Amino acid sequence: RIGLAGAGACRCRAAAMTKNTLAIDIGGTKFTVALFAGEHMARRESHATDREGGRDWMLPRIASIVKAWGEPVHQCGIGFGGPVDFPSQRVVLSTHVGGWQDTDLIGWVRETFDAPAVMDNDANVGALGEGRFGAGKGADPLFYMTLSTGIGGGIVVHGEVLRGADSYGGEIGHLTIRPGGPACLCGSQGCFERMCCGLWLEHDHGKPAHLLLQDPAFVDRYVVDLALGLKACIMLLNPARIVIGGGISKAGGSLFEPLRRELRRQIPTWSRARIDVVPAALADDSVLYGALVLAEQRFSKT
Repeated sequence: RIGLAGAGACRCRAAAMTKNTLAIDIGGTKFTVALFAGEHMARRESHATDREGGRDWMLPRIASIVKAWGEPVHQCGIGFGGPVDFPSQRVVLSTHVGGWQDTDLIGWVRETFDAPAVMDNDANVGALGEGRFGAGKGADPLFYMTLSTGIGGGIVVHGEVLRGADSYGGEIGHLTIRPGGPACLCGSQGCFERMCCGLWLEHDHGKPAHLLLQDPAFVDRYVVDLALGLKACIMLLNPARIVIGGGISKAGGSLFEPLRRELRRQIPTWSRARIDVVPAALADDSVLYGALVLAEQRFSKT
């Protein structure tokens, strides 16, 4: 038995061992920061991204928010909305916001908060979050797709991200689904992202995605292209489940039910591949929880 004094000492030691993890989600439309005490999200703040301001606009604002909280930061996980060279831990670029090319974001965190940090592409990080805490629990392999300003993908196998040989695994957004289609920001034509992401939907149709998706006739046309991209994922990876996050996924059943019907139409009848496609359970926080998991994986032994 542990006496009252001993129990109190145990609680104090447990509190002392609880790490504060700073989670940062940098996207093309918004950026969000959160502070986790252990696995409890204690603080959270989100703001629209100034695309013209880029890195020089955003980093001072992140620093100001976190320092205003007045809490120590013991470690940091980051999900970045663009290609990341994972071995070198540097941002490659952002295709939607200028000023990020070859950024040493890890070094900035270390200098600003005196804490170690680890970073990955936001879709990979979102996959970790949904896999541990959200709609992907128990699904192995898991494919997570962010469907928002752009489109990205993350593959999780046995709890670990499958990044490929050069950190570019899962980049489903730049599969060509419409050869000869409209030009994408990447320089190709007819990319999945070009046909289906929020940025281009508004550009092509003059309305934001959430309004377009209120029209059942538009949805019926839209899910044809959406299913073409996901069919490639299903036939290549045979995931146990596909979880879709990002703003467009918030359309719920009015999007997912027609999408599943279209996938059943497109997937060959002989295939027993699963058509298990669901919205993210963590909504806007998939990447934040994934940043926590990423930091735990990197720093749990320190």
